[in-house]
Amino acid sequence: MSNFTLHELQCFNAVVVHGGFQAAAERLHRSHPSVFAAVAKLERQLGLVLLDRSGYRVGLTEAGRAFHRKVRLLLHEAEELRTYAAQLAMGEEAELRVVLGDLCPLPPVLELLSRFFAPRPQTRLHLQFETVTGPWERLLEDEADLIVHRVPKSDVRMEWIDLGRVALVPVVAPGFLPFPADTDITPQRMQAFTQCVVRDSARHPAEQGHFLVEGAPRSSVPDHLMKKELILHGMAWGHLPRFLIESELRDGTLLSIAGRHFPGVVEELSAARRRDRPHGPVADQLWDFLARHAPLLRPALGRVPEADGAPERRR
Repeated sequence: MSNFTLHELQCFNAVVVHGGFQAAAERLHRSHPSVFAAVAKLERQLGLVLLDRSGYRVGLTEAGRAFHRKVRLLLHEAEELRTYAAQLAMGEEAELRVVLGDLCPLPPVLELLSRFFAPRPQTRLHLQFETVTGPWERLLEDEADLIVHRVPKSDVRMEWIDLGRVALVPVVAPGFLPFPADTDITPQRMQAFTQCVVRDSARHPAEQGHFLVEGAPRSSVPDHLMKKELILHGMAWGHLPRFLIESELRDGTLLSIAGRHFPGVVEELSAARRRDRPHGPVADQLWDFLARHAPLLRPALGRVPEADGAPERRR
């Protein structure tokens, strides 16, 4: 048996995965005859018929099906080896691009980043701020090496480290409502009042807005700090991260209306990076550094006021 090549295995796999020689050729940016010849050569070298060509569509023979299971594993390991080689070739990065999302509490996160980058002056930190789904877009379009934000954990392209929990609390300023700011307020009663929302910085937003009251007038702002100021000045109401309004909730300059109809929500704050991309040595060191220091946030940041003045609970 002659040695077969990785190229021949890739052609065979592409034919199986994409359902035919022409589709495989287009996927591999090869000509149809070259893919056909590579698979035929593989079969001759193995002494096996891998593909059933008798029907309208190419299918696997029993031997081909068993062989393909092994081929998939080998190609996956070859891709990991290629990624590892790319990491070795990178050397220390001149720059790391980190995107902080609008749910990120800046003091503890920046303190951690400062501790990491201080002894690494050869790598410049390029820091960017994005909102809503903007961090995901920057990461998935290869415009960021790492993000700190909530993460769509069903997206297999990302891996993450959980840093803690962030509560979002619905609040109003005293006197904003012509009725008591209590826990029984319904969305229908809030339809007449301006709701403040943070604009999505993504070029192509992937999600609908959160917590929106249908039919209510809205004002939009670029971040939660501006949103907080609008709410403090009685210009709107809305949900704000608990860590941003702890003192205002204590001194009464903001009132929580969290209750049965507006329960608030707790989001997981995570550091995330691409699972399917090579990472340089400094990026890997930062990843390990964050993992060692997680969770980062105090448990109290994940608490939402209980209805009717009862003690707070974790949500």
